[in-house]
Amino acid sequence: MQRTRAGIRNVVLLLVSALAAACGGGSSGGGGSPSQPNQPGQPPPTGGTPPPPSGTDITTYKYDLARTGQNLTETSLTTANVKSSSFGLLRLLTVDGKVDAQPLYLSGLSLQGGTHNVVFVATENDSVYAFDADSGTALWKASLLKSGESPTEPVDGCNQIAPQIGITATPVIDRSAGAHGTLYVVAMSKDGSANYYQRLHALDVTTGAELLGGPVVISASFPTQGGTMSFDARQYAERAALLLTNGTLYTSFTSHCDSPPYSGWVIAFSQSSLAQTAAFNAAPNSGGSGPAIWMAGGGPAADAAGNVYLLTANGAFETTLDGSGFPSGADYGNTFLKLSGGSLAVSDYFTMSNAVTESSNDQDLGSGGILLLPDLTDANNATQHLAVGAGKDGNIYVVSRDAMGKFSASGNHIWQQLDGVLAGGIWSTPAYFRQSVYFGPVGGSLRSFTISGGKLATGSASATPYPYPGTSPVVSANGTANGIVWAHENSNPAVLHAYDASDLGHELYNSSQAANGRDHFGAGNKFITPVVADGKVFVGTQNAVAVFGLL
Repeated sequence: MQRTRAGIRNVVLLLVSALAAACGGGSSGGGGSPSQPNQPGQPPPTGGTPPPPSGTDITTYKYDLARTGQNLTETSLTTANVKSSSFGLLRLLTVDGKVDAQPLYLSGLSLQGGTHNVVFVATENDSVYAFDADSGTALWKASLLKSGESPTEPVDGCNQIAPQIGITATPVIDRSAGAHGTLYVVAMSKDGSANYYQRLHALDVTTGAELLGGPVVISASFPTQGGTMSFDARQYAERAALLLTNGTLYTSFTSHCDSPPYSGWVIAFSQSSLAQTAAFNAAPNSGGSGPAIWMAGGGPAADAAGNVYLLTANGAFETTLDGSGFPSGADYGNTFLKLSGGSLAVSDYFTMSNAVTESSNDQDLGSGGILLLPDLTDANNATQHLAVGAGKDGNIYVVSRDAMGKFSASGNHIWQQLDGVLAGGIWSTPAYFRQSVYFGPVGGSLRSFTISGGKLATGSASATPYPYPGTSPVVSANGTANGIVWAHENSNPAVLHAYDASDLGHELYNSSQAANGRDHFGAGNKFITPVVADGKVFVGTQNAVAVFGLL
């Protein structure tokens, strides 16, 4: 979610963004692409010093409800000045644990008697920090542990999140909620009696104080064909980012490796009260054999009508369908899901014709994240509402959000399928900018796929191959100009890369170029998504957030 503050500068930015929308980055109502969030404007700061130059808010994973990863309000960083002679590491913001969640950012926030651009950081040690993004000063820190509790250790020997499990999923912010704005976050912990907890917190963005009488303990039940199943806090971690749309918070949960019994949960809460409003289970009749909801840390997406979209991992799927074309056991392994935003009922889906085989071979679709494309015009001049995703099999699947294709043993009846174009498979999330989609497969180059007539075709590629888990790119631009693709390489030391968005073969910068390790920022960490806002790039590490900018 991005929005610009009032003022002449931001009128210009809005006009530029409108131009970008006309060139393929926009949205329309009804069943079309999601719009920017419906948040009232923030009142101008009172008291303190004048705000530093600012304008952009990054309040959710990959910047918006469609999970496009594009920030079209970046005026400072250009394809000319992002180079090692003028751009590099400014500082490290040290924290108390791994930073697996994407940082968030608010511009011109009034707190502690002044006005600050603020970056928010959540850690696996169950802490949330607020830093001044321009000076690096720590503004506040909140521990979300109750007395006698600690973050959870890896459960059942699963080291996919290690050595601690605390806050893994990217939080979400609503700047208009509460007196000053509210940050919503899920934290996992355990007490001395080995009781495990998942809690939803609402924090004041200016102080870190708990709001709405929170936190609330997350619990849920869901009907099965033989009774009822219950959510077990020990068996799950919230890996996928939180989603906030139309006043509802959506949390989603995955397993610890494939340690049974497990299945994928989506649990919804009222933003204003933290009361639970709905629950969904992706495999209520699987006998605890999945699927889970991973999406490489990517969040469920939402369209303008409030429908929720996500990808599930390997697990049970019944190829016997009911009269409406849905699996007879309501188990949705390796599936694109479209859920009604209010009830979380499945309104449509797509499952590959070979889903059962892929699940038995541990080939998850849901190892990657989902992206909702902006409204596209096809070769017949018809508007298409599409979603794109990819997983371990290396294929790209493009489905119509109006008719997703369901399941057919005879083949996949979807908008488009590109087979084997992502060799190595996907454990990351894509990005979109100016009629191109960007994917970062494991062991391969960052790749672009250009869109024409509503169809994807192979574009350019980076010279650099990316080790596990590949890379989850984002894009910064000033409207349609100065498009830069940013990517994190999980190496030791980790590397931040910047490419010309129009040609990934043209690398503008990487953090290994400067002499004497000037821009090195420590060992890599998986599932890291950079954040670009107001001339700075924020990158999570194993014990800090690295801040890059113009030198």
